[in-house]
Amino acid sequence: MYVKITVYPGSKTEELRQLSTDSFEVKIRTKAERNMANNHLREMLASHFKLPVGKIRIISGHHHPHKIVNIDI
Repeated sequence: MYVKITVYPGSKTEELRQLSTDSFEVKIRTKAERNMANNHLREMLASHFKLPVGKIRIISGHHHPHKIVNIDI
């Protein structure tokens, strides 16, 4: 399943908000340095969908706040 995600790294709070069935808005405290924000995003999505982190893969947008993520359900 492909989902569109908008990430706000360096936020004061952490929040995962589902806008529609395939669209999310994620605020994370981690800064966008050394791939830390992407790894934290994968962990938050894995926790939300109750899957292992290995099932979450970023398809596009590695260096951009708008991402497309593949979730193997």
